[in-house]
Amino acid sequence: MRIKETLNLGKTEFPMRGNLPVKELERQNVWAENKVYEQRQKLNEGKPTFVLHDGPPYANGNIHIGHALNKITKDVIVRYKSMSGYRAPYVPGWDTHGLPIEQQLTKMGYDRKKMNTSEFRDLCRKYALEQVDKQREDFKRLGVAGEWDNPYLTLQKEYEAAQIRVFGQFAKKNLLYRGKKPVYWSWSSESALAEAEVDYKDVVSPSAFYGERVVDGKGVLDTDTYMVVWTTTPWTIPGSEGITIDAKFDYAIVTHDGDDTNKYVLAAELVDSCAELFEWSDVKTIKVVKGKELDNVTAQHPFLADKQMVTMLGDFVTTDAGTGLVHTAPGFGEDDYNIGRKYGLAVFVPVDDRGYLTAEAGPDFEGVFYEDANQIALDKLKDAGLLLKYMPYEHSYPFDWRTKKPIIFRATDQWFASVDKIRDEILAAIDDVKFTPDWGKVRLHNMIRDRGDWVISRQRVWGVPLPVFYAEDGTPIIEEKTINHVADLFGEFGSNVWFDRDAKDLLPDGYTNEHSPNGIFKKETDIMDVWFDSGTSHQGVLAERDYLTYPSDMYMEGSDQYRGWFNSSLITSVVVSGKAPYKSILSQGFTLDGEGRKMSKSIGNTIEPSKVIKQMGAEIIRLWVMSVDSSADVRVSMEIMKQVSESYRKIRNTMRFLMANTTDFDPKKDTVEYDDLESIDQYMLVRLNAFVEEIRAHYENNEFLDIYKKLMNFVTTELSAFYMNVAKDVVYIDAEDSKTRRSMQTVFYKILVSFSQLLTPVLPHTTEEIWALLKEDEEFVQLSEMPEVTHYDNEAELIEAWGSFMNLRGHVLKVLEEARDAKEIGKSLEAHLDLYVSESNKKMLEALNANVCQMLEVSDLHVASIDEAPASATDFNDGVALTVTPAEGDVCQRCRMTTKDVGTDDAYPELCARCASIVRAEYPETVTEGLEK
Repeated sequence: MRIKETLNLGKTEFPMRGNLPVKELERQNVWAENKVYEQRQKLNEGKPTFVLHDGPPYANGNIHIGHALNKITKDVIVRYKSMSGYRAPYVPGWDTHGLPIEQQLTKMGYDRKKMNTSEFRDLCRKYALEQVDKQREDFKRLGVAGEWDNPYLTLQKEYEAAQIRVFGQFAKKNLLYRGKKPVYWSWSSESALAEAEVDYKDVVSPSAFYGERVVDGKGVLDTDTYMVVWTTTPWTIPGSEGITIDAKFDYAIVTHDGDDTNKYVLAAELVDSCAELFEWSDVKTIKVVKGKELDNVTAQHPFLADKQMVTMLGDFVTTDAGTGLVHTAPGFGEDDYNIGRKYGLAVFVPVDDRGYLTAEAGPDFEGVFYEDANQIALDKLKDAGLLLKYMPYEHSYPFDWRTKKPIIFRATDQWFASVDKIRDEILAAIDDVKFTPDWGKVRLHNMIRDRGDWVISRQRVWGVPLPVFYAEDGTPIIEEKTINHVADLFGEFGSNVWFDRDAKDLLPDGYTNEHSPNGIFKKETDIMDVWFDSGTSHQGVLAERDYLTYPSDMYMEGSDQYRGWFNSSLITSVVVSGKAPYKSILSQGFTLDGEGRKMSKSIGNTIEPSKVIKQMGAEIIRLWVMSVDSSADVRVSMEIMKQVSESYRKIRNTMRFLMANTTDFDPKKDTVEYDDLESIDQYMLVRLNAFVEEIRAHYENNEFLDIYKKLMNFVTTELSAFYMNVAKDVVYIDAEDSKTRRSMQTVFYKILVSFSQLLTPVLPHTTEEIWALLKEDEEFVQLSEMPEVTHYDNEAELIEAWGSFMNLRGHVLKVLEEARDAKEIGKSLEAHLDLYVSESNKKMLEALNANVCQMLEVSDLHVASIDEAPASATDFNDGVALTVTPAEGDVCQRCRMTTKDVGTDDAYPELCARCASIVRAEYPETVTEGLEK
């Protein structure tokens, strides 16, 4: 028999390399075949419910790394809740209507304007479902558990019916109106946009300063006076109806360059800066008046001879830039519209859906794209002698978030939901919600406080139709009975019925209306904003499915959803029930590349989850999610993923060591009771329980980065660097069934079980692989519960003693390292250690009730009083001094310790007395047969 064969060198089927890209998929198939998710739901019946309501991703294209961050985080939360006393069903969803799908069909060669609407919508539906299937497989491949066979889709009949009923609640509370007012208009999408569909970018616009000659100065201004107006959108001058000033500002009437025949009006505090800009000299102030004195002064429109501009008093004029007099076109801006209404101005909109100016703008502008119209306007001002200065002006400007094209503000007939009427109720509902991070509350509050009325109509076809009818005289019909009837039709046939049937066939049988004496009705052609679609999911899903709860316990999405889904869902929910649809909101930042840049396909810095999975496995993405502070923007790159894979390797190999050394351990008969455990094993069990308690608390508070940090610290510092190192001299060397070995195996096994359960929310593929090799009752770790925390009577004393020892051990490791560097010793087992300690440290070592020499991983140890420490000793000034010398004796060929008793048993000349005793007892045949190296 060889010496190696007398060692307990454990073996395990758990491989060093996980081969995750292959094995994960195999394991997922096993979960599906065994309906593990469904089994978990069955186990949790009757328990308190926790519902994380899934915000629907848009069904278009494969998932990106941001999707992975989102879905994995949700999965971690739901899996943890499911294993810790809650019934936590997870229903994934998809947002399946909207412009991007229409655009995809256009790219595929379909022209919706040349097709039957229902045929085009059928194609949209088919495309959307294909995308759902694609993304569903992507999410499942990440290991996300849920009702994948029964998700919610915003195109489902029952969902659309619920959405219509929510619309009916708005109508019932008189929150809906149709009006012509400026909205975000995307000429690239030919549709109105909601605030949530707009991004801002810095742009350079042509800033123009020009004069408008006074026609009626109201006794304050002469007719040889020009109002100096400023605009950054010269193309909107054809739509100009007035000039806005501030009642409280001082306005100066000035002349320049000795010309007294023409006077100019500017904000008094801007005269000097404007004079320099216009290259005026010899500027004289004729008089100064308050803005309120100029109210209703009229001036001549610079292009249109038959139009005069009225001067109005507003509250949005500033002196940060410009002249203090603002060009005002009620059809092209919200502030302009509001002040125009106050003064009874017309809403003039000489631009079409595609951004081209119409004949109403004048012959010079007709058929010209609005951006090109800027130059025409500047040329006309110059030709008329009215242009005082043109200069580029850099500012933030809104863009269509889908097409990435700039938008325009354009007054169109739209349906609006009044936010103003219920603003106080919405704001009050926010107070009942818990926000993580805390700043989310302020952000959502401010967005609701500052938002205007909600434009809910869209000029597209792929979406849920607005259930509005029009009588013969144009009166809108939004009655409870007509809306409910449409909801019933949608619930039975889907929303295509709106396009398949005439208006009369969509109304209740026998319906009459005084505004249609001839019984003739028309139906609305606009669809609803997709944010209304997804924003009603609390009714279409939470209230619809009896095993879910409304409100939900949590909404969790990216921080952009404070202006999107969090926002729209809150408004609709308050209208329906007077309360928020969620008890808590958890928001995340965006994913950036390794250099902190926004990810973009054009830059080529995107990370596809499929690529990471193919190379490393989904577990690496899941562990990465835990390794970042997702409350803010997070960085990700293949290099970062490789670093995370090293952490995974550390976790895996640590578990492998524990598994290899518990192969012969039967927890039912070999477990050592706590009181009988060795001191070090008691200490590690106490530390494990503290770890379990900390990790569970972090799960409860969704502190994922803290979980990752403490996991890696426990694995690296407490297990790998200490306990497992010490363990080798026990589990390898001591007799197989010895008390010391079984004591340590008891804790090893407990760590394996606890880790498997604790890490299942994060690394389910790996923990199931471990669990399959353990000797537990549950077939799948996902069907077990989170480990409970146990406290022991002596844990305070253990923590104090072993805590002090770990400090002393740190000193020892430092001195041993220095001795190695000086070539005085090789490995630590070649060392003899003289340890000089204070009385308190001596008592601490005694209190350990442990083999201190073994704990310090040296071959020989001598403990003496600190007073006996020689001058050559390394003194740490805390009651510990050390010297290291080579251990005397020979190296035992079995335990590798250097001792003086090697060969004292004649039968085993190469073994120390300890090893000889073990081998003689365990392998008596070797007494006569001997041992080979």
